[in-house]
Amino acid sequence: MNEPDVPVVYPATLEVVPLGGLGEFGMNMMAVSWEDTTIVIDAGVMFPDPDQLGVDLIIPDLSYLESRRSRVKALVLTHGHEDHIGAVPHVLPLFDGPVYGTPMTIALIEPKLEEHEINAGERLKTVKPRDVVTIGPFSIEFIRVTHSMPDCVALAITTPVGIIIHTGDFKIDQTPIDGEHFDLHRFAELGRQGVLALFADSTNVDRKGFTGPEIEVIPAFEELFTSTHGKLVVASFSSSIYRMQILVDLAVQFDRSVAFIGRSMMRSAEIAQRLGYLRVPSGVQIRDSDVPNYASQDVLCIATGSQGEPQAALPRIAIDDHRFVHLGADDTVVFSARPIPGNEKAISRVISHIARRGADVVTEAHKHVHVSGHGSAEELKLVISLVRPRYFVPIHGEYRQLAQHAREARRVMQGSEPKLEVLLAENGDTIQFDRHGARIGEKAPAGRVLIDVTRIGEVGDEVLRDRRHIAGDGLIVAVVAINKQTGALIGEPEMVSRGFVVDESDASAIFRDAAGVVAECIESSRIEERTDQGLMTEKLRSELRRFFKKRSGRRPLVLPVLMEI
Repeated sequence: MNEPDVPVVYPATLEVVPLGGLGEFGMNMMAVSWEDTTIVIDAGVMFPDPDQLGVDLIIPDLSYLESRRSRVKALVLTHGHEDHIGAVPHVLPLFDGPVYGTPMTIALIEPKLEEHEINAGERLKTVKPRDVVTIGPFSIEFIRVTHSMPDCVALAITTPVGIIIHTGDFKIDQTPIDGEHFDLHRFAELGRQGVLALFADSTNVDRKGFTGPEIEVIPAFEELFTSTHGKLVVASFSSSIYRMQILVDLAVQFDRSVAFIGRSMMRSAEIAQRLGYLRVPSGVQIRDSDVPNYASQDVLCIATGSQGEPQAALPRIAIDDHRFVHLGADDTVVFSARPIPGNEKAISRVISHIARRGADVVTEAHKHVHVSGHGSAEELKLVISLVRPRYFVPIHGEYRQLAQHAREARRVMQGSEPKLEVLLAENGDTIQFDRHGARIGEKAPAGRVLIDVTRIGEVGDEVLRDRRHIAGDGLIVAVVAINKQTGALIGEPEMVSRGFVVDESDASAIFRDAAGVVAECIESSRIEERTDQGLMTEKLRSELRRFFKKRSGRRPLVLPVLMEI
């Protein structure tokens, strides 16, 4: 007689699902779950490629979190870079719990929520290093790490099956600008206690040695302050507060006034000063509108646009389109940031425009004006050797970086008992930990959602994007032929619409006038603008958006297509 089937009872399992940031740079997000409690670590964005027309931001697919709405109890943030906090306004409506972050991180989130008309109320919770918060079965400790901005932390999460550590972004800066050191002691203490799994930043694993400290750029900038007889314009990321502090201190030393140029740069500087992370002596800072009132040799401009973004400050300065800042032959422009892969072409165009103004250009290739915020191979090895985890999961980077980090981890832990196990995961993999060990289980929903800031909606792929625009305000393609050498308009612009609904009696007049707007925009632009396809495309898109909103009350997605003949 056969025994009746006895149902198998599986032990409770800790599930970790990376929703972004593995196999790519940006869009960092991870969900950690035990039974009916899920916490989310970071909520980042990625910026679109130039050929992703009409897309402003890319965020992770949030289907996994939407399916667990009642279980999501908190969002925990490691630091304030866009690739870690940019998607917070999209995640916040999916749950009712708190958002934990350091003061700088929370301060950078607040204006984002205001722009999206989200009232977070008491949900924003400020924490500091060595603080511990409890969320259901999880106890989360915040551990100070050094990076390219203040207030960055790693997370040590005590779970029912052991401690897991999430490093966030980090490098080990032994001489930090703010005097706040990487908490190596706490990492070592946790390593002695026993760490189940380490999730570690892999961005610079293919760089040998150690990443230089922030103060390493000072000699190069001292030389530039000494040798520049006109304005000094430095382009950097608006979140690079330490770089700002170095530049402000040198400006004081060399008797220059400082102007922050670009909306995000001004906002970051204001927040950092309010929180005490950026110290600008009284009388040193001037407004961008004051720059023309000062002699060129007495001014330092710290600007956005290091990646060649068409609407940022430096690209506008480069084509002499900024209201207050203009370049001359004695001026020097410094790119104090590493080019993000894919932006090289846009940056080259900006450099060419600066050269037309007669100004000198300095990049990382010429002088040591930039250091990375991510640890190189030896720093990553040091953290692994201190933590000595049972399992290792490389995160943050393209797959080749993750694989390289896995190899380095095996070398560091060679001969250790028990033997280190590496879980080389990708977005959507369900990494499971229980009393029997660890494994990669079934796939969870993961992917990308394209965001158009006209608020028409989220767009997951081309078909969905077209459907939403057709159902909403429609799509208009402006086909424009221009002379490749002069940028002059050739023939009549052609307007092609899909899903853009207006009275038939008005349609022909609207499209005729829209063609006139295109012609006027091109004719009124300087030759440098007309021959810069990226810049001209953005300018036409902006003008046509404004025109259609004014004439029809609708906000269609406008895609200018420039054909150079």
